[in-house]
Amino acid sequence: MTVLPCATEAERAAFIRAETGISPVPHVPEIRLHVAHEAIALWQKTEEELQEMGLPPPFWAFAWAGGQGLARYLLDHPAEVAGRRVLDFATGSGLVAIAAAMAGAGSVLAVDIDPFAVVASRLNAAENSVTIEAAQRDVIGLDEGWEVILAGDVCYEQAMAARVLDWLEGLRQRGARVLLGDPGRSYLPKQGLSELAAYEVPVVGALEDHAIKRTVVWTLAG
Repeated sequence: MTVLPCATEAERAAFIRAETGISPVPHVPEIRLHVAHEAIALWQKTEEELQEMGLPPPFWAFAWAGGQGLARYLLDHPAEVAGRRVLDFATGSGLVAIAAAMAGAGSVLAVDIDPFAVVASRLNAAENSVTIEAAQRDVIGLDEGWEVILAGDVCYEQAMAARVLDWLEGLRQRGARVLLGDPGRSYLPKQGLSELAAYEVPVVGALEDHAIKRTVVWTLAG
C-alpha cells in the first residue's frame, strides 16, 4: 500500500490498519495498540522505500520499552497525573498518553512531529475508549502550563536528548513534574535524576539488544 507525503488522515489510518494488528501491550496488558504485523519487515524497509511511501521511521508501530515502563508506572500510581494537565512528548503509538488518560488525567495532549504517529495515537485511544488530544507539533522550547510532562524513550540520539532535556529542565524549574521512561539509552544523563520504579520489560528482541529490557522511570530532580 502506497502512502504519499500529502496523504490525508483517512489514508494514513488505512495504512496503519493494513500494516498492523491490535494486540495487548506485553507489560501493560490493560492497553491494546495497533502494532506491526511483521515488526522487522516494517522497521527494516530502506530509507528510500519509506520515503517513497511517505512514511518516516515507524516508531508508532511498536511499544518501546521506555513507554511501556512509564505507562505501567502511571497505571500503578495514578496520583501522578490524576486531575492534571498532562503533555506526552514524542508520543509515538500514544501508549503513555492513553495510560495517563486511564489514570484519570484532567487532560492529555499527545504530540509528535510524525503525522502517522498522531493518527496512530488517535486510533489507539479510540481502541482503548479514552479521550486524548493528539497533535503534530514540535513543542520543544514551549511552555503552555502543563503540570506533568511525560517522555518515554527520548534519549537514543545525542543531539535530540540534549535539546529535549534542557527544555524539560526548564519546565521542572518552574514547577512541572517531569517523568522519563528509559531502558538504558546511551544519552540518558548521569545526574539530576531520581529513580521512581524499575521494570523488566518484554520488547521486540530483533529491534533491541535483548528481548527483556530493564526500564527505569525517572523524575527530573535538579
